[in-house]
Formats: sequence, structure tokens, C-alpha cells
Amino acid sequence: MQNKHQLITTSDGSHTLFHEALNETYHSKNGALQESLHVFIQNGLVNYLSKNNIKAIHIFEVGFGTGLNAILTLKEAMNRNKKIKYTCLEAFPLSIDTINQLNYLEEESAILKSLFDKMHQCNWNEWVEINEHFSIYKMENKLELTSTNELLQISNPFNIIYFDAFAPDKQPELWTTTIFKTIFAAMNNGSLLVTYSAKGDVKRALREVGFIVKRLAGPIGKRHMLCADKANSL
Repeated sequence: MQNKHQLITTSDGSHTLFHEALNETYHSKNGALQESLHVFIQNGLVNYLSKNNIKAIHIFEVGFGTGLNAILTLKEAMNRNKKIKYTCLEAFPLSIDTINQLNYLEEESAILKSLFDKMHQCNWNEWVEINEHFSIYKMENKLELTSTNELLQISNPFNIIYFDAFAPDKQPELWTTTIFKTIFAAMNNGSLLVTYSAKGDVKRALREVGFIVKRLAGPIGKRHMLCADKANSL
């Protein structure tokens, strides 16, 4: 059955969706765009690149959703002349009609808009090159049903994890040590995981798996976020 979504304009003017069944929004009401840029682009991708001078990066996103994190990552890859292989997982893909209502790229170029469209219209469960800087594999599956081996059959070990599932109090089954063990085993040493959540239970689960967890300043409207490193010594 198709989930119902309500379009919402957040405080920075960018859209998000309200998931009626979960009673939860896909992004922060304080600003969808600023949250994505702060948590995933600046503290994820840019942070990693500041410490690692590599050309090709493998990213895994938990919760593809509207594609906001993906298109911002593609834009950053173009700006920095990097190559990104982007694996993402989504149990309930949004319809194209829903995606077409979003206003993320109103001030961007027609080229970027066409790449966003291509990203959403391309096939699931196969690699698709969006442009010379960005290829995507969209997995239609539940995270709790996905194994480390399945992830590694799709991609090389990951450099960066964007953990953008719905909040722990909405989907607690996605924020467990079991889930984080699966992801940890699919990551390179020296890689990192970023998430908007800074709940104590999440920090403890990440540390139990073996991550070195740091609490960072959060996006507007939220005090903290988490960055978890898989140390080179592990």
C-alpha cells in the first residue's frame, strides 16, 4: 500500500515530506536543505575529504528518501572533481509525482535538475552512471534484511556512511547494534559514519560495535549530531 505524504515547507524555504503513518518528517522542520548540508555534506563528505586525498569515494546512504543527500553529494563531487559511487537503500521508494513537487533545485542549473531527475528515474537494483562524477545503485530493500555480504557484492567497502533513517523513536529497529555491526563490517578502516541523531542509545550502540564516536554541533534547531569513525587500528 502506498504511504501517504504531505508536502511541507521548512524554515529555510526548502521542502520536506511528512510521513503520515510514522507521524514524522523526512527532514528537519528547521530547514531540510541546511540540515542535509550540515550533517551529511560538511561533516560527512567534506570532513572525510579534508583528511583523505583520494579521487574515488564509496558512500552508502541509509534512507534515500527524497534524494536530497544524493543530489548535494553529486554537486559536491562535480565541484571538487571527484568520482563517487553511491549505494543507497530505501524500503519504500517515493513516486515520481511526489518527487516532482520538491523545490530543492529552484536556484540551481538546468543541468543539475536534469541529473536529479535522472537519479530518480533510473532503474533500481543496478548500477547507473548519472554523469562522469557520480554513479548510483538504489537498493529497494529493508535495512534489517540486508547483510554485509549483500552490500559488499554491490560495492567496495565504504568510505562514508550517511545514516539518515527515520528517528530512533519512530523506527528503533534500525538503530541497533545488529544494524551497526552489519554496516561497520562493510566499511574501510579510516572511514566514517554521520547521522543527525545524538541520542544516548545511538551513541552506546555505535561504541559497542567499535566506532569512535564524537558529538558535533548539530544543524540549526538541534544541539548535536554524531560522527563515528572506524579507526585505522581496528
